[in-house]
Amino acid sequence: MTVQRYQWLLFDADGTLFDFDRSQAIALEQVFSLSGVPFQPGYLVTYQQISRTLWEALERGEITPAHLKVRRFELLLAAIGIDHPPTAFSDRYLGCLATRAELIADAVEVVEALRGKYRMAILTNGLQAVQRPRLARSAIRDYMADIIVSEEIGASKPHQRYFDAAFAQLKIPSKHEALMIGDSWASDIMGALNYGLDTCWYNPGKKARPADGNITREITNLRELVTWLA
Repeated sequence: MTVQRYQWLLFDADGTLFDFDRSQAIALEQVFSLSGVPFQPGYLVTYQQISRTLWEALERGEITPAHLKVRRFELLLAAIGIDHPPTAFSDRYLGCLATRAELIADAVEVVEALRGKYRMAILTNGLQAVQRPRLARSAIRDYMADIIVSEEIGASKPHQRYFDAAFAQLKIPSKHEALMIGDSWASDIMGALNYGLDTCWYNPGKKARPADGNITREITNLRELVTWLA
């Protein structure tokens, strides 16, 4: 397939460029320490399960970011039997996570190799207080034209309103000029496909490909983007 027509590469953030699992684990342990609450390794698994369920609900439009921020810690603290104000826990966690800018292996080298050939931006279902500071601290900040944060625009992937706002903010004139690259099948890939974009599914875990999407390409390592696009 020819790729010369792409002018924009639209990257998901967490799990695609940023090593969110690592950042999340570090930030969660930090917030327990700051709160004076002993941390147990099993708390991370419990938190991840709660957080994943709530983010999926947010992507379906069932809850708001403001609700998600505190509710995940209400549920976590209840599950592990800790009596602590969830709002304080949430505020500390957001502050800790905003300082974490760990990247997926080869992310810097890949975006550097693609710089000059394409314009690049990040499209994220994230929180403003976390995503913008993380990008600003990261080694890829100077390669990105902008970051489109779902909380700021009041819509999230996979919804059309999110992509409408992203294209308007980035001033992309045609859907045919953009390629969406992401690891989430539901929000990144299906959202982009339904919007009429070409898609590249980043699938490092080699999950079985669902049958409900005709994607442009599938990769298991970010370096494959250089081979394909550069």
